Amino acid sequence: MATSTPAGPAREVPSGTPTDDAVRAALATVNDPEIHKPITELGMVKSVDIAADGAVDVTVYLTVSGCPMRDEITGRVSTAVGQVPGVTSVRVALDVMSDEQRRELTASLRGGQAEREIPFAKPGSLTRVYAVASGKGGVGKSSVTVNLAAAMAADGLKVGVVDADIYGHSVPRMLGVDGRPTQVENMIMPPAANGVKVISIGMFTPGNAPVVWRGPMLHRALQQFLADVYWGDLDVLLLDLPPGTGDIAISVAQLVPNAEILVVTTPQQAAAEVAERAGSIAVQTHQKIVGVVENMSGMPCPHCDEIVDVFGTGGGDRVAEGLTRTTGATVPVLGRIPIDVRLREGGDDGRPVAVSHPDSPAGAALRTIAGKLGGRARGLAGMSLGITPRNKF
Repeated sequence: MATSTPAGPAREVPSGTPTDDAVRAALATVNDPEIHKPITELGMVKSVDIAADGAVDVTVYLTVSGCPMRDEITGRVSTAVGQVPGVTSVRVALDVMSDEQRRELTASLRGGQAEREIPFAKPGSLTRVYAVASGKGGVGKSSVTVNLAAAMAADGLKVGVVDADIYGHSVPRMLGVDGRPTQVENMIMPPAANGVKVISIGMFTPGNAPVVWRGPMLHRALQQFLADVYWGDLDVLLLDLPPGTGDIAISVAQLVPNAEILVVTTPQQAAAEVAERAGSIAVQTHQKIVGVVENMSGMPCPHCDEIVDVFGTGGGDRVAEGLTRTTGATVPVLGRIPIDVRLREGGDDGRPVAVSHPDSPAGAALRTIAGKLGGRARGLAGMSLGITPRNKF
């Protein structure tokens, strides 16, 4: 099914013809857009033919027929090979892997692990898993999740997000993801945006159709998102939980018992009471609460810069103090995020404010919180290398 695409303008024929080794070295710099590994390492280079006049023909295997990244792969190969000294033109042809090749690829990506095994739950996992929870809806839990993920990715960490709010999924829009996952055998390749890999049930439903499932289906969906998606070597995985302490919260505790809970609340008393209730699930599930984030903590007046406490004050502190008493462990307030219209606009447009306006009041607050959580992820990796982390909270 090969399609050929000429790439790059023709040049004068140099004195030396490019070698096969030089062309393959260039191909080794080309990463698959979804798997983020070199195509040479993934067995995607079928053939390389070099003519005496410096014209190069490369045939590349796609993982599946109709691969949505075919043009991106073609362009990357053309650019990389076109920069090899002596190359006068590049033609890229596309083929499709056989079933056996796909099985070998997925086995290689799993690293010998059995299917349906959740890598983040294995002993020795170096991925920090944060389950972002709230007692009630409307407190900005998903906005916080998306912005923390984008901020940590911008800081150089490898980050993934599971949109575990099956009924109220919203992460893809907020993060700017418009692609759909590619399935290779029983492995799902998640799309990415703002440097963050994402999976959501919204990527598998037509239009804005509702999801009408009972508990067992929710559990299976979450298990598939954790086990069947190729996440690679993540530093941080964020789980955007639905509000409350229902099926998904319980499933997270069962499937990823090392996940730490991040509680999001707003300042008012009513929200704080419910948020404390949601965080208290950690006592029954034996999970750690990493901290509390107070969202909508105040609005800077556009005329005088005075902070207007639209939703009151002190909710984050009340939740942290209550959870500290309940769990017997210190639960800190990691930060307070002011009301900022750019935070809402970024969620609608897929441009997280922590990245698009990092110096805005909301962007700066989110980046500070992300720095604390990202520092813990770096600390976990450092401990695996025998390095003592400097920053703890």
